[in-house]
Amino acid sequence: MTEEAFWLLITRAAEQPGDRDEQSEWLTEELTRLPVEQIVAFQVKLSEVRLRADTWPMWAAARIIQDGFCSDDSFWYFQLWLLSLGRATFDRVVADPDTLAEVDAVRALASRPMKTWSDQDWPDWESLDYAAHEAYQDATGREAGLEQALLDAGHDLPVNPDPADIDWDVAEPDAVAEHLPKLTFLFSAKVA
Repeated sequence: MTEEAFWLLITRAAEQPGDRDEQSEWLTEELTRLPVEQIVAFQVKLSEVRLRADTWPMWAAARIIQDGFCSDDSFWYFQLWLLSLGRATFDRVVADPDTLAEVDAVRALASRPMKTWSDQDWPDWESLDYAAHEAYQDATGREAGLEQALLDAGHDLPVNPDPADIDWDVAEPDAVAEHLPKLTFLFSAKVA
């Protein structure tokens, strides 16, 4: 699966009406129309693209946006949510996570108390993680078949974030402010 084909599917899914689960259901249906090898290739590409956002500065950005808390699972689903912002925005924020302060969806979150965020507002896209798995099962009738197909093809996909860049304390306010000044400022003025 080419990068262009991958991003076209992600973009079209994110444009579908409904919530993120419904968008993922649409994607699953689209994937089931592809040859099984392309479903596997989509999952490989999803892992490769998501991995670009698996950095300590991005984890710190997620913590800022989520009011200081971001578990392993939360960060994983945050990385997937970044894809919903589109390819150009994804590329920009991966290169510089502080530019999340310029993203309309993030600015909207900063303007409201977190307790008022709807499920659709929340910066995660958990169901995206399951779309290819469900499509593979629908196409082949084999439960957990995608995992085996990936292993057979030499792909052992991670299941938890594991930033490989230089580690720093994403919970230390001074370090966070130094690495992400615009995002820190945006959320420091946030209403509780």
